[in-house]
Amino acid sequence: MKAAVQSTYGPHVLSDVGTFGGLFAGSFLKTMDKPVLVASMDGVGTKTKVAARLNRWDTIGQDLVNHCINDILVQGAEPLFFLDYVASSQLDPAQIAAIVGGMALACRAAGCALLGGETAEMPGVYEPNEVDVVGTIIGVVDQDHLIDGRQIQAGDIILNLPSTGLHTNGFSLARRVLADLDWTAWREDLGYSIGDALLAVHESYLTPIRQLRAVGVEIRGLAHITGGGVIDNLPRILPEGLGATIQLGTWSIPPIFTLIQGLADIATHELYRVFNMGLGMLVIIPPHQRSLVPHLNQVGAIVTAHSGVQLEGPK
Repeated sequence: MKAAVQSTYGPHVLSDVGTFGGLFAGSFLKTMDKPVLVASMDGVGTKTKVAARLNRWDTIGQDLVNHCINDILVQGAEPLFFLDYVASSQLDPAQIAAIVGGMALACRAAGCALLGGETAEMPGVYEPNEVDVVGTIIGVVDQDHLIDGRQIQAGDIILNLPSTGLHTNGFSLARRVLADLDWTAWREDLGYSIGDALLAVHESYLTPIRQLRAVGVEIRGLAHITGGGVIDNLPRILPEGLGATIQLGTWSIPPIFTLIQGLADIATHELYRVFNMGLGMLVIIPPHQRSLVPHLNQVGAIVTAHSGVQLEGPK
C-alpha cells in the first residue's frame, strides 16, 4: 500500500507516508492570476455492500476518487491532492490495501497526489464485515476560468458524457431489486455479469473536459449526475428562471438500468431521480459550437418556459 501511495507523489509533495500531516507545496499558485481552491468530500454509499457480497475491493477506491474529481471539475478545478478515510469493525490488511490501491490508481491517472488518510478499526460502530470509505479532494482553478453556470442562456444545448453504469448512487434500490439473482453468472442481456455491471468504475471526466477546452469549446455549465439523478442535479447549475428539457431516447442507456426497470415497477420520473440512467456528466454549451463536438450526443436544451427538468420523448 505504501508503494501505491508513493506512486502518486509529484514534486509538490514534501512529506512521506506516515507523517501526521501531508505537505503540499503551494508556490506554483503564484503563477496563477487569481487562484481559487475548490474542495469536496464524498463517499460511495452502499456500493461497499456490493463489493462485500462479491469480495472484490479493487474498484471502490477508484470510484471514490473519480467521484470527487468530477465534483470539483464541475466548477472548472484541476485536482491537486486527495485524502481518504477507510473504516471497518476489524481491519483486513489485504482488503484495505486493495481499496487504497484503487485510490492510488485513479489518483495517478488524474495527476493527483494521494496525500494522506485515516484507516480506522471501530468495532461496535461498524457492523462485522462492513466497510466505509470517504474521500476529500482539493483542487484549484483560476477565478477567471471558474465555471458557475451564470453564463447559461436560453437556447443553450446539453451534451452528455456517458456513464459506465450506476457509478456511486442508487445502490440501495438496485441491491433490493437484484437481490435474488445470481450476480456472478454471465448474462446475455448485459454482456457481462450483474456483479461486473454493479462494480463498473465511476467514470472520471477530467480528460474529456480538458479535451473540450483544448479545442475552444465554451463550457457554460457542467452537471455531475449523482444522487438525485438528472432531476435534482441539473437544476443546481441553472440560473433563476431557466429550465431544461431532456429528450429521452437520444443516448444509449446501460443495460443494467433496463434490467432493473424490467424487474421493478418504477415510474420513469423516479428512475431519473434515483439513477443517472447513462447520463454521467452534462455539458452545457452555446448552440453555435455544436460542430466542435460532433462525437457527443445532444440530449437536451435550456429553455425559459419552465423551471426544473422536464423529460420528453419515449418512456
